[in-house]
Amino acid sequence: MGITKTEIFTDQQNQVSTFAKAFGHPARVAILQHLFKINACICGDLVEEIGLAQPTISQHLKELKTLGLIKGNIEGTSICYCIHTENWTKMKAVMLQFLDQDISKENCC
Repeated sequence: MGITKTEIFTDQQNQVSTFAKAFGHPARVAILQHLFKINACICGDLVEEIGLAQPTISQHLKELKTLGLIKGNIEGTSICYCIHTENWTKMKAVMLQFLDQDISKENCC
């Protein structure tokens, strides 16, 4: 596997790529949707809600936390997760700027 060479890309290109990774698996999308739906921190209900094994859910939660879209707090023996609102707002701005680009019909084949 090759090196990604992220330094040759702009900050925006790297940010779009990083944020897009969150949506690269339907389980992560389902987790985010569930967290928005309940609008609260959640500890253990995701296994039942999503229908995947605990280790798989944990892996996706770890990825979403690494990407900065969720945050977790330790409560007793479990970690409770919720949307990281500041980072979600930042992600929306970056993605909207990227997705709001228009195609010039003049130069299209």
